[in-house]
Amino acid sequence: MRGRVLAICLAAAAWTGQAPAASHTVLEYADLQGWAEDDHRAALDVFLSTCRDMDDPDWAALCRIGAETPDPRRFFEIHFAPTLVEDGVPTLFTGYYEPELEGARYRGGRYRYPIYALPEEAEDGAWLTRAQIEETDALAGRGLEIAWLADPVDAYFLQVQGSGRVRLEDGSAIRVGYAGKNGHSYRSVGKELIRRGDMDEHEVSIDRIRDWVADNGAEGREALHHNPSYVFFREVSHVPADRGPLGAMNRSLTAWRSVAIDPAFVPLGAPVWIETTGRSPLRRLTVAQDTGAAVNGPQRADIYFGTGDAAGDAAGRVRDGGRLVVLMPIARAYALSEAL
Repeated sequence: MRGRVLAICLAAAAWTGQAPAASHTVLEYADLQGWAEDDHRAALDVFLSTCRDMDDPDWAALCRIGAETPDPRRFFEIHFAPTLVEDGVPTLFTGYYEPELEGARYRGGRYRYPIYALPEEAEDGAWLTRAQIEETDALAGRGLEIAWLADPVDAYFLQVQGSGRVRLEDGSAIRVGYAGKNGHSYRSVGKELIRRGDMDEHEVSIDRIRDWVADNGAEGREALHHNPSYVFFREVSHVPADRGPLGAMNRSLTAWRSVAIDPAFVPLGAPVWIETTGRSPLRRLTVAQDTGAAVNGPQRADIYFGTGDAAGDAAGRVRDGGRLVVLMPIARAYALSEAL
């Protein structure tokens, strides 16, 4: 999804040496609200879907044991220590999803906004900004167009989510996943519209931003350029329709069980216990299988909600506090807690 080979490399680097400055506190399973009531088998299945790709010997051994365990809850409780990693920044949970959009293979009619493959110029670092790419048609005519969409806001939020499905007029579909970006940092358009007084904080949503952009013509398009980051895609239509999009570990994500994290603090593939506040609190064991440009810090996570409009509506309502607890191999957990 927002999958990045780079992110996997960063995660490996972070966890072969000393982790970034943060406190590590080992907890008891009795401290985890709702732990006993969770579906540990469902969580174990998700863990096993990616743990084979973790090269570290500690994780490889746990993956082998997990594949043979008859008791998933006991497996986690015996082999992992719940560890609270903090850097003083409050916890923030948000949600993301895989959009389903209408589009076409070729430009024509209302389909005027392209989904681009990764150009060579953007492979090695900072390149043109979003405004420069779109205002100068910098990629036009180079054969990089994968598909065309009817709405510029759909094209924009497809990049924010990092993957999606495009339904074509003949009934077939294209699936796209993250291929790379232009090297610029992500900036929130919603926050900018709030800052400018164009929206109140409580009303910001994908639909509200779409309406605002449509109603404000050139000014609406300019607002999207506040985010200089631009995401490029690759076609991944080989992923079965009943499976989730590909995350940073190049494996399908699972709704409600996969989360995007900061790999500088949480190893990709690690089990992560989440406790969210808000109107619909979540208490469940998830797995760190993805990353995201706006996901930074040890107490920051983006929860994957699934595919389609209903998943998007649910994901868009999440902006919660709470607590994120990483399940680490026991020896590693205590070494980190004693070292810092």
